[in-house]
Amino acid sequence: MAAALLEASFSHPLFSSNTHSSHNVLRLQKFPVKPTFLHFHTASNTTSSRPASTADAPPPPPLPENPNDSPVDAPDRTKDRRKVVRLAWEKLVRWSRSWRSKAKTDVLERTNKVVVLGGGSFGTAMAAHVADRKAQLEVHMLVRDPHICQSINETHCNWKYFPEHKLPENVIATTDAKGALLGADYCLHAVPVQFSSSFLEGITEYVDPGLPFISLSKGLELNTLRMMSQIIPQALRNPRQPFIALSGPSFALELMNKLPTAMVVASKDKKLANAAQQLLATSHLRISTSSDVTGVEIAGALKNVLAIAAGIVEGMNLGNNSMAALVSQGCSEIRWLATKMGAKPATITGLSGTGDIMLTCFVNLSRNRTVGVRLGSGEKLDDILSSMNQVLEIFLYSLVRTLVVNVVTDGFIF
Repeated sequence: MAAALLEASFSHPLFSSNTHSSHNVLRLQKFPVKPTFLHFHTASNTTSSRPASTADAPPPPPLPENPNDSPVDAPDRTKDRRKVVRLAWEKLVRWSRSWRSKAKTDVLERTNKVVVLGGGSFGTAMAAHVADRKAQLEVHMLVRDPHICQSINETHCNWKYFPEHKLPENVIATTDAKGALLGADYCLHAVPVQFSSSFLEGITEYVDPGLPFISLSKGLELNTLRMMSQIIPQALRNPRQPFIALSGPSFALELMNKLPTAMVVASKDKKLANAAQQLLATSHLRISTSSDVTGVEIAGALKNVLAIAAGIVEGMNLGNNSMAALVSQGCSEIRWLATKMGAKPATITGLSGTGDIMLTCFVNLSRNRTVGVRLGSGEKLDDILSSMNQVLEIFLYSLVRTLVVNVVTDGFIF
């Protein structure tokens, strides 16, 4: 009976051999439209479940003489298929790398001049960083202090912030706004937030409407609570001025020393963010992209308040437990406030949020933390501010209180 069933199954049109192969590999065919009847063969007689007038089924195909000539070749076919897929994937990866390298090269080739507004520590560090990207690239620093301008042009160093670091030869300092901005491809804005509006209003006539601004400044403007993404277009009287925010855990000193650093650029224009990434990214500076401009700016501004509070805890010797409690609660409140203002929660836990908070709250190089430590040790605020060369966002505490009140009263919470 088993032999009869086997014979019937091989003769059934549901199965057929592969005519394109030397092996009799069975392939599944479509079911027939009309039902067919099986034949049962025995040694003595043959019976059929269909009418006697119907012809007998054709004999089954011969079995292969060589046991190796069987469907065992399926694994070999799988290996061949995997090889083809692997080769195609490797080709795609090579093309992708080539395309990305070409894109990066194109951005550098098209960029001939970059202007940096401001001669502070971070502006100087970024000017040196961009100048190292291409020897033929002109990097003009627009500064107010003529002594810093003279120091950079004659000795190739910023005597006020980096007296021991040599700047690249293609970094040029100037006090002439028209000459600095003429023909610039990108503008790195490193002027402190509190002075940005008045500074930009004084150079509006020299700014090209399509000049991309990469903001290095972190903070909120006093009284107005405006962010740099609002200050720059309004001060330049151009709502469509291209804007990119650069933020993340980064000390200017370590950037000057070319230590590994990671930052994020944020812009509502994806192509603009990618261009800024390709302009700034190097082997020691990793640049990520984001479309959440609000989240990147708010996190970079509010972390200064938390850093001052962390410094006060350190100055008062309140211990590690209170420090951990303060920072964790501060992160939670910053995330709450930022999301109410339209930021994405993932941004607050990224480089511009948690990353920057960790750096400014726990490292002594942070000027905001240093002020907090001195306040906690009993020094007066006026004495601390008068002894510092850098602008401090010490008044952000009152601004944050005002910001929270505005968020609540405007109904964002509900």
